[in-house]
Amino acid sequence: MSQLPNASTSLRVLARLLSYPDAALREHLPEMRQALQTDNAVPAARLAELDALMANLERGDALENEAEYVQIFDRGRATSLHLFEHVHGDSRDRGPAMIDLAQTYEKAGLFLAAGEMPDYLPVVLEFVSTQPPKEARSFLGEMTHIFNAIFSALQQRQSTYASVLGALLELSGETAQAVKVVAEEPLDATWEEPVVFDGCSSKGQSKPGQSQPIHFVKNEAARANAKAASPTGVSQ
Repeated sequence: MSQLPNASTSLRVLARLLSYPDAALREHLPEMRQALQTDNAVPAARLAELDALMANLERGDALENEAEYVQIFDRGRATSLHLFEHVHGDSRDRGPAMIDLAQTYEKAGLFLAAGEMPDYLPVVLEFVSTQPPKEARSFLGEMTHIFNAIFSALQQRQSTYASVLGALLELSGETAQAVKVVAEEPLDATWEEPVVFDGCSSKGQSKPGQSQPIHFVKNEAARANAKAASPTGVSQ
């Protein structure tokens, strides 16, 4: 069996690409592009798509790109980067799930700053980037049904950000494929983008090679949608 690649750097770059495209992000795009190429963890075809996204963020109109980001990620449930929005919605299970996820980070020596949401995808990816390759792929694998749903919604909107979700799916060992996107009401309120971890280390991890589990479980509605979208009628 071939050794799994260490995609730590790529995961951090992908996390940053999903963050608000402010001046700081634009300034670091050349370094991010080089880091992806050096890491060599993302397939070449997907890397070309990511390069196109970065080129647009680098040379496109900054205000238009910022407005597009808000419209895509902050104004609709289907493309929300808050993962528990896709799993729990507004149910009472969301609060305990947030607490469990934050505690998972703390066990690995990662602590969220005030106002940060533990289920925000860039934050989740920062955590996953601190894990060994096998555990990192396992964590990503628990989220592939969410990634695929967001990927499909972004493709439906013809957004170049779909390339980031496609890359995440491929890093988890899956194939990015479009699924049926159910029309949803837009979100009533937007979220403020959380900042990154207030300090990031692997101290507190139980021991090398042992993961700190994150459990992303599909609710019944998600299972039904996945089954309806599958050509065989069987959800994974």
